[in-house]
Amino acid sequence: MNLNPFWSMSANTSRKRADEEQSGHTDQRASPARTHFGKKVLPPIPKNATPITKPPSMVSAAHSANGTHASYGPFYLEYSLLAEFTLVIKQKLPGIYVQPSYKSALMWFGVIFIRHGLYQDGVFKFTVYIPDNYPDGECPKLVFDIPVFHPLVDPVSGELDVRRAFTKWRRNHNHIWQVLMYARTVFYKINTTEPLNPEAAVLYEKDVQLFKSKVVDSVKLCNSHLFDQPKIDDPYAISFSPWNPAVHEEAKERMFTYKVSYMNILKSTELYSVKVWIRYLHVICSAAV
Repeated sequence: MNLNPFWSMSANTSRKRADEEQSGHTDQRASPARTHFGKKVLPPIPKNATPITKPPSMVSAAHSANGTHASYGPFYLEYSLLAEFTLVIKQKLPGIYVQPSYKSALMWFGVIFIRHGLYQDGVFKFTVYIPDNYPDGECPKLVFDIPVFHPLVDPVSGELDVRRAFTKWRRNHNHIWQVLMYARTVFYKINTTEPLNPEAAVLYEKDVQLFKSKVVDSVKLCNSHLFDQPKIDDPYAISFSPWNPAVHEEAKERMFTYKVSYMNILKSTELYSVKVWIRYLHVICSAAV
């Protein structure tokens, strides 16, 4: 009977070991004796020796000086701003339109439409200035193109007191859309504590009628400059032009057509979701029975 050579070799080896165990003559291989050495001792430290120190890292120095923008680079800054603009779009802020500058992502152009209240019919253009170490720096600045008569708006520079609402800008907690919403809210809820325009604050507290008159004049002034060319030379700066039926009528029809089609899509989607939910409930109730 022919056996597999490997199987034959294994069988012979195991048989040989069994015979050796029965005869009691198993060879014990002794391991070589270890050589004992003395305990290792470190050499003594020479006299007048100075410790070697690691030079400071340029990355850590740049991080401490400029924050996130220096440590993560412009790519992280660009990603952060893109995420912020996406949040602005998702929030669908009422009466606010904003778009980043063509020349710098750290500058956004915007406009606020006030539909009721003391500043009704006001159209206020503004610019948002974002720090270059965003989101680890201070809160963004919001400056109106024409200073609005308001207690929280500087009458000379047109800057809105944003730090009042964001005393410390907290990363991943505060967002630019909140600054825009705050800029809209100040025209509906007047706050006179620590004003940037003391005259407006005093009139609002002591003479509301005169305050309203000043506000109406301010709204008229801003609207009269609505068709002016933007102060900043940028192709994405917001500009308005008088109504021209040959140009704007077609755009208006497209906007309303898109709105109607979009609403129809939403209605059909909601109806489909309701049908799916009803079917799901039917299946669950049937399984329970």
